[in-house]
Amino acid sequence: MTSDFAEAIKLLQQERGISEELVLKTIEDFLLAAYKRKFGTSDNAVVRFSEDMSDVEVYAKKMIVAEDDHYDPVSEIILEEAKLLNDESEIGDEILIKVDKREFDRGSVQSAKQRARQDLREIQKNTMYSEYKDKIGEIIIGYFQRQRNQNIFVDIGKTEAILPRRFQSPREVYRAGDRIKAMISEVNKTSSGLQIVLTRTHTDFVKKIFELEVPEIYDGIVNIDRVVREPGYRTKIAVSTKKSDIDPVGACVGLKGVRIQSIVRELEGEKIDILKYDTNEAEFIKNALSPAHVSEVLVLDYEKKHALAIVPEDQLSLAIGKQGLNVRLANRLVDWNIDVKTEEQRDEMDISPEASRMASEIFGNEEIEEISSIAELPGISERLVALLKENGIELIETLVSMKIEELHGLDGLTDEDIDTINSIIEENVEIVESEDSDEEDDVEDEEEFVTEEVEEYECPECGSSITVDMTSCPNCGIGISFEIEEDESEEDSQ
Repeated sequence: MTSDFAEAIKLLQQERGISEELVLKTIEDFLLAAYKRKFGTSDNAVVRFSEDMSDVEVYAKKMIVAEDDHYDPVSEIILEEAKLLNDESEIGDEILIKVDKREFDRGSVQSAKQRARQDLREIQKNTMYSEYKDKIGEIIIGYFQRQRNQNIFVDIGKTEAILPRRFQSPREVYRAGDRIKAMISEVNKTSSGLQIVLTRTHTDFVKKIFELEVPEIYDGIVNIDRVVREPGYRTKIAVSTKKSDIDPVGACVGLKGVRIQSIVRELEGEKIDILKYDTNEAEFIKNALSPAHVSEVLVLDYEKKHALAIVPEDQLSLAIGKQGLNVRLANRLVDWNIDVKTEEQRDEMDISPEASRMASEIFGNEEIEEISSIAELPGISERLVALLKENGIELIETLVSMKIEELHGLDGLTDEDIDTINSIIEENVEIVESEDSDEEDDVEDEEEFVTEEVEEYECPECGSSITVDMTSCPNCGIGISFEIEEDESEEDSQ
């Protein structure tokens, strides 16, 4: 070993990213291997480094024994020889004897060096694997080093990464020394070393670029809900935010388009559509077909997720896109099968406008559940629900059966509240009268009519019951007639 030993250790650490502890362990193993090759065993070998790491020595630990023709010179030393090294030596003691490293034969050294190189490669592989495995999904910057079979090898500092042809954008062309920003996609151990795979085509790469350029996304104020991409051609990204005072699309575009222009430059001119995510699937489909303007969205088959987007004539080609790219990306973004038609084409499909409206009304709802509680009514405020509950009214059925006068008599309800309640009921409650109820009403009306038509009087002769349509009493046979006086008072006459 030379005085440059410490520098060699530092160089190994820097070039291969190996810790000092592992480097020293490798050197120790190297010397022990050389010792074993020379003396047949390394059980009694001791390796010690100097405090400043400027040198390393190998010692043989031997037992002091009495002079004997059968002692083992590798692990034992006779007392007389030991006293020459240390005059306090006694039989049974152990003594460390420095080994001259020049005593190691050439074969021993070469064999130890080979093993040390293998150990260093394995240590480096494991160390870097652990480091880069934790970086999967992160953006890394490197420089074009070389190209083979259309695969680009990128210098990322400590090691070399590969950008396969399948993970390169069709727009991109690189030359030696070019700066490359990519995302770590895979980290694999191979027989030849560590393989770090980069990508510039993954949708997560676009997300990471947006995080770098848009602080609101990095801080979690604006969310990236969905991303679809045709690398090199077009990307659609749906964004949203829970803060009403922030425009998520505007935040991504930036002042005068500065942020989006920077992202487009990074993607080598790839077109990017930033649109607002909407839980209403009809609105989301409209947004997904941007930059085209969509007039209406109709559901053709909800279970199969098949929808029809109606666009003006001059927007048809824009909505479909070159070779159908725009509508194809929109399909993937919303996870619906979208047909794009003009109004004229829609009419030719013989889709009933009424059926279309009904389909649009139930868009996003497979089933319409019946509700019974007032609290479940769409649009009704918690205050009204509480007021009605205080008055003992919790069911929609009870509320619907009440007359307007009864509503005005409830405590705490204003005229405006009553108008609001009636409006909500008209919009959301379908009142169905049963046939039995109609028949009962008819019977009651009939009975009332009969009561009004038949008026009974008393016969002046025998007192039996008579009516105005009789000419004689059915009991005594006396003739009778009825006259109405001018004062409209009724008087019996015989």
